[in-house]
Amino acid sequence: MELNCSSPKTIPVVSTFTANGSDSSSTRKPISLWPGMYHSPVTNALWEARSKIFERLLDPPKDAPPQSELLTKTPSQSRTTIFYNFSSDYILREQYRDPWNEVRMGMLLEDLDALAGTICVKHCSDDDSTTRPLLLVTAAVDKIVLKKPISVDIDLKIVGSVIWVGRSSIEIQLDVIQSLKESDVSHSVALAANFIFVARDSKTGKAAAVNRLSPETEREKFLFEEAEARSKLRKKKKVDRRKLENGEVNQLEPLLAEGRIFCDMPALADRDSILLRDTRLENALICQPQQRNIHGRIFGGFLMHRAFELAFSTAYVFAGLVVPCFLEVDHVDFLRPVDVGDFLRLTSCVLYTKLENPDQPLINVEVVAHVTRPEIRSSEVSNTFYFRFSVRPEAKATKNGFKIRNVVPATEEEARRILERMDAEMPQQNQ
Repeated sequence: MELNCSSPKTIPVVSTFTANGSDSSSTRKPISLWPGMYHSPVTNALWEARSKIFERLLDPPKDAPPQSELLTKTPSQSRTTIFYNFSSDYILREQYRDPWNEVRMGMLLEDLDALAGTICVKHCSDDDSTTRPLLLVTAAVDKIVLKKPISVDIDLKIVGSVIWVGRSSIEIQLDVIQSLKESDVSHSVALAANFIFVARDSKTGKAAAVNRLSPETEREKFLFEEAEARSKLRKKKKVDRRKLENGEVNQLEPLLAEGRIFCDMPALADRDSILLRDTRLENALICQPQQRNIHGRIFGGFLMHRAFELAFSTAYVFAGLVVPCFLEVDHVDFLRPVDVGDFLRLTSCVLYTKLENPDQPLINVEVVAHVTRPEIRSSEVSNTFYFRFSVRPEAKATKNGFKIRNVVPATEEEARRILERMDAEMPQQNQ
């Protein structure tokens, strides 16, 4: 059968990826520097800007040396702003709209990770075309807090910069700003996020030193000191986790007591409680080339996007009569990279609830991502995500008699996960 694309009955399919001008760098750089195609407009724009830094090494010599001399940079040198013209760009607005006329949080998390990566690249880059660039990867998300709902009808901007560096780690702070009045900037931060990146030598894979940071303003110095304290706290918590506390068994017993009743005497179990395992949802996917970053691995923002969607669904099914309201990303660990072709399994559950405040019950959802290799019968945890939800104010006014149930563990492993997460929360709440 002859294929005739000029036939009036034939509808041609063309790429939706368009270059900005005939001499765009997108048409010159090799496919290895292209990110995947299926990302938000902001993600693609940021990656395009970031890849230009690497274009100086399109064909570097195999023995290109690492950066020999560390530079000292200021936060203002890495500060970057992106702008969403929602008020006048109908197509952009529709790409980000959720069912409640707010910005899709999963897409925003994807954009935040891409912007944090771009800022990190700016800080770590030098102007020497003979050195090889560092491999910069997301190590953790320290916190992402939603301070007020983000409308999809009002213009939005995200401002971020490096606020702290260690030897090979970098912390980036991002503020999502939305306000009807330009003068109301101080009260218009709708979301705040802190990302932690680590630098690796792109050839050896070992930890690599990064450029120093010199804060200039009082605000920058304050943020630097705060981040330094968080870094020390993270190191202390890692040490504490290795120590088995003598009182841990006593803490596990009360958590497991109700779970045993559910398992052994279900007819007598508390009807206002539910077993942790009965809140689980699961999703699985093959990681595709279109989801890769400029390093050829699966983009961390894509993983956060998928984890958030599953966490939201878990909270929605759990809450029942009311629609959940996202409050914060409590913590994210990036434990190992995810590669193109990996079989990724995401499992979620409501880890615990806090019901002390009836006007704002808290639903804490855990999502664990496993890289599974059926051919060699192995499964490794690549990421752990912790999200916190409540219920929407309008839902409480319209849904009479809704009740968020208490979650109880049935095994020691489940009880330990709950205790570890609650313990991790305590220092953050006391700050």
